[in-house]
Amino acid sequence: MKRWNGWGDEQTTYPLPDLAKNYLENLLGEGNTRPDASLEEVLKSVPESRLPSIGTISLEPEERLRHACGQSLPDWINLRSGRIPSFPDGVLYPTSDDQIKEAFEIAFSNQLILIPYGGGTSVVRHINPPQSDTPVLTIDLSNLDQLVDFDETSLLATFEAGIRGPHLEQRLNKLGYTLGHFPQSFEFSTLGGWVATRSSGQQSYYYGRIEDLFRGGYLITPQGSIDFPSFPASAAGPDLRHLVLGSEGRYGILSRATVAIKPIPEVEEFYGYFFKEWEAGMLAVRNLAQKEIQLSMVRLSDAQETETTLFLTGRKNLIHWAEFGLEKLGYRQNRSLLIIGVTGDIYRAIRSLKAATHICRKNGGLYTGKFIGRSWRKSRFLVPYLRNSLWDSGYALDTLETAIPWSKVQLVKDKTIEAITSANHNQNERVLVFGHLSHVYPTGASIYITYIFRRSYDPDENIHRWHEMKSAASKAIIDHGGTISHQHGVGRDHARYLENEKGKIGINLLSKIGQFFDPEELLNRGVMFEDQSKN
Repeated sequence: MKRWNGWGDEQTTYPLPDLAKNYLENLLGEGNTRPDASLEEVLKSVPESRLPSIGTISLEPEERLRHACGQSLPDWINLRSGRIPSFPDGVLYPTSDDQIKEAFEIAFSNQLILIPYGGGTSVVRHINPPQSDTPVLTIDLSNLDQLVDFDETSLLATFEAGIRGPHLEQRLNKLGYTLGHFPQSFEFSTLGGWVATRSSGQQSYYYGRIEDLFRGGYLITPQGSIDFPSFPASAAGPDLRHLVLGSEGRYGILSRATVAIKPIPEVEEFYGYFFKEWEAGMLAVRNLAQKEIQLSMVRLSDAQETETTLFLTGRKNLIHWAEFGLEKLGYRQNRSLLIIGVTGDIYRAIRSLKAATHICRKNGGLYTGKFIGRSWRKSRFLVPYLRNSLWDSGYALDTLETAIPWSKVQLVKDKTIEAITSANHNQNERVLVFGHLSHVYPTGASIYITYIFRRSYDPDENIHRWHEMKSAASKAIIDHGGTISHQHGVGRDHARYLENEKGKIGINLLSKIGQFFDPEELLNRGVMFEDQSKN
């Protein structure tokens, strides 16, 4: 079963090794721990539902608790301390389009707020019920998880939108195909959620971002339904699919989606390279992108992330090899690790690896073969479980990301890390901050920042410190020309920054579209942009 107050399945753990714990204690101080609130204690805090008993809507306290929060750090703090600010009044699990349409009718009749819910993996509060006098009904799409149509000739597959990543891949793999969309939340996130947040998988360099894969679908809105046909291309006006992509549940509920698929590749391998410093690695990565070397993934960690990752593995032999073997070769404390993915037929794989290795060596990169890449691949969906172990050891972890042209990548990375460090220093605490380039393009790259800090015994203090660091980092990103999100989306946490990117006219346009689809403001109030009634 999925954890109610953390990441992932209850049966899966990723223990924090003693080496890693000692490493964090030396950098940040001994972790502060306090007992978490128990499920039984939190269930007692769930208020009576404001909904009458209607059809198959669940009013059960535990169902409402499990749909009250996502995976943002404030969500964690609230769940672990047992102080959840608001709960949905009920949860509906539709099994058909008609039941979604009925939910709109129920919302009209009872003046409800509706929240579409996929896998509950949002880290920017897409799915949290607003604190409101209006009752809230969460629409959990998990029962809509079937393969609806498979067009092998056209390389298209249509799924119901509530299907989770592993189930989707299993269905396609049995037929010899793959979607290839692997966000870190893959284990629990859903196809509908990927579309609604413009998700990007770890191997999007080969398979494409979700906007490249989404070819059509069916959107149910309070005003009626829209069927987006799957044309290979069209010049018939603006592409209405982009009303769904990134809409974050403000315009309607996507019940099914058609996606472009690929045959399972003959070869898929990951390789590691070390650089003596980040700058040399970044130059190599930019060359890889601009020369359009056919890779599936390019991920460059800075020196701090490279070191921290080694310690988090807890593998003494690997740390010993890095500290002694690499140092003898001149790859010392400033070393940065690059992992590339090579995907496709055997001939493409050989050509791509050869070209990538040539560019890396030209920039001082040390080729280390498949070992590091295979280790990364093996643990890539386990790494989020470290968040549970870090918390239990007294540390909080959060991430944020942006995308920026190459000419500003270094500046924005430096300014963002500086902003987080300064904000935490004001609290007389230390913070461990590191980053990597997670997705690259010929014109720029995505910067992904992770920060770990020692949590306080006081939940309010933890939220305050998070808010100070998150706000400072977001301001640094916006002030220096970055997007507020490359892959996490807007949600509630980033809504205040969206006007900086879209402009007043752009925000007004998004709001007007919302008013057209949802004049009664039934859907996901406060997500993406402020409530329409305030505009």
